[in-house]
Order: sequence, then C-alpha cells, then structure tokens
Amino acid sequence: MLVNNAAFQQHQKSIADVSDEQFEKTFRTNIFGYFFMAKAALEHLGAGGAIVNTGSITGLEGSKELLDYSATKGAIHAFTKSLAQQLVERKIRVNCVSPGPIWTPLNVADKEPEKVAEHGADTPMKRPGQPEEVAPAYVFFASDADSSYISGEILTLLGGETRAA
Repeated sequence: MLVNNAAFQQHQKSIADVSDEQFEKTFRTNIFGYFFMAKAALEHLGAGGAIVNTGSITGLEGSKELLDYSATKGAIHAFTKSLAQQLVERKIRVNCVSPGPIWTPLNVADKEPEKVAEHGADTPMKRPGQPEEVAPAYVFFASDADSSYISGEILTLLGGETRAA
C-alpha cells in the first residue's frame, strides 16, 4: 500500500505574489511527488493493493489565497480517478482523502496569529478537524476487507459541511 501525503502551501494575496520558485516548488512537491511515488510503488503492489492520495477541499472549490496549492490538489483528484481507471484490472484500488481545515502545522504555518485562532471556525462544527479524526479514512481505503469495491473516489472530510461532491 502507498499513502501519498506530502504537501507544500504558501498563502499569497495575489497571483502576482506567487513567485516562479514557489509555483515550481508547490507542483514538484504536491503532484510530481505523488506521480513518481505511485509509479515506483506499482512494482511492489499486487491484487488487493491500494494507493491513497491526500487531496484537499481546495482542489474541488479553489482558494483565492492558495492558487498554486489548489491547482495541485485538483490535479491530485484527477490523477486519482485516472490512475484508478488504469489499475482496476490489476485489482489495485486508488482513492483520495480530501479534507477541509485540519489542525496541522502545514495549515497554520504562514498565518497570522488571529487567523490561526479562527482556523476551522467556518465549518458547521465550528472547529478544525484533528489528525486522529482523519486517520480512519486512510485505514478504510487501505483495507481490502472494507473497501474492496471502492476505487477512484474522493472522500471529503469537512466538519459537517456538505457543499463539495
């Protein structure tokens, strides 16, 4: 099994503020890494194997201050669905966990303190999710016993929000 979970993000107020270096780093980390890891893992995965990618709600809805990050997460969603179609005959499942605001260092690293305090407050649950609340989704997709008929899916974890498919 493979879990692709690397990411880089940096908030910018304008597309003009996204440097060429930031844009390249974001794509190399967030989508190139997933592609090359999946390609390498296929040498070791057999029937019943699973690839679980980490997407983001921003890949479905966009984010005005995370243009490059959102684009890579959208690419991960498309990559998940495309690779699932390619590997179905090999009985290797490919799915994606696509969370909203989760309390991780990545999500608050470049935010001002007052914004950090508000992280996740706009969800119906009025708080960010915790990593231990997201982990069971990965376990579910990893388990051939629990998800053997599921491939090519994007599972959103949004704290009670129902706006994304």
